[in-house]
Amino acid sequence: MDFFIEVSDEEIRRERAKARDLRKSNWWKNRIAQGTCHYCGARVRPADLSLDHIVPLARGGKSTRGNCVPSCKECNNRKRDLLPMEWEEYLARLHKPDEDRSAD
Repeated sequence: MDFFIEVSDEEIRRERAKARDLRKSNWWKNRIAQGTCHYCGARVRPADLSLDHIVPLARGGKSTRGNCVPSCKECNNRKRDLLPMEWEEYLARLHKPDEDRSAD
């Protein structure tokens, strides 16, 4: 199943501007003050957390409170533009026992 949709460069620029504004908000400052990555649960210095879009902008996501979470840089880089279900599949493959992976 193909989950890619066409998102214009202009729409991505608008959403990135909204994300910059969201990062300045008290809501975001409170979220990162907890110092926890949404994905791996690691304790991270608030300054080292980045804003990640659960549904990426390139896949039609928006810069809203419900779609933005704090993420450690490692998780954010690994997740890239994956949708939540694709991310879960990726994590499941990572955690498969070695003998199961050799069958893929």
